[in-house]
Amino acid sequence: MKVITWNCNGAFRRKFDQLREFDADILVIQECEDPARSKDSAYQAFASNYLWVGPTKNKGIGVFARHGIPLTKIAFDVGRLELFLPVLIDHRWPLLACWTRHANSPTFGYIGQLWKLLQMNPPFLSTAAAMVIGDLNSNAKWDLWDRWWNHSDVVRKLVSLGLKSAYHQHFSELQGEETQPTLFLQRKLEKPYHVDYGFFGQGWGVQDVEVGGQTPWLELSDHMPVVFKIAQR
Repeated sequence: MKVITWNCNGAFRRKFDQLREFDADILVIQECEDPARSKDSAYQAFASNYLWVGPTKNKGIGVFARHGIPLTKIAFDVGRLELFLPVLIDHRWPLLACWTRHANSPTFGYIGQLWKLLQMNPPFLSTAAAMVIGDLNSNAKWDLWDRWWNHSDVVRKLVSLGLKSAYHQHFSELQGEETQPTLFLQRKLEKPYHVDYGFFGQGWGVQDVEVGGQTPWLELSDHMPVVFKIAQR
């Protein structure tokens, strides 16, 4: 199975066709508009099999699947945390799609949002087929010494649930020492960061990981798509 995560930086209706080359089964897209409220017929046709959630019709998170792969929203209340979409793929594979945001939180912005969600111990993440995928707006290099919900704390919690980062496994790199950026802040090459991730449970084997290059992706977004090729063990 091939899974992509990409923060499209808005206007996904004009960009989705660029992802066809990957021939993915599942797309996790941040900052995309709600297909149900879009007037673009091509986008609506593309989004014939999807789930979406967001604070406005123009910017949310969507999970799009190949025809024939059922998507079901998992009944788990994330409360005011932003922005998460719990999905069951093909009636058997739990996915937590993520786009962590500040969420008007004075303390627990961005990665703190995921840390708080994990404290709720969502049962669907305890299965071997679980996945946590998306734009976390976070990196271990930004850990603060006196904060107990750093990026590294979240990674440790995920590992305790059996979920490991596919990128770091595949390339044998440490958290915070990534050599392939997934974000060029403000589309500036001098501001490269790695903030997009795919964590997979023990039921998955990682066969390949690919990070999109500057061409053509930097023309479309400040984020690069990350492609995970996985197989059930």
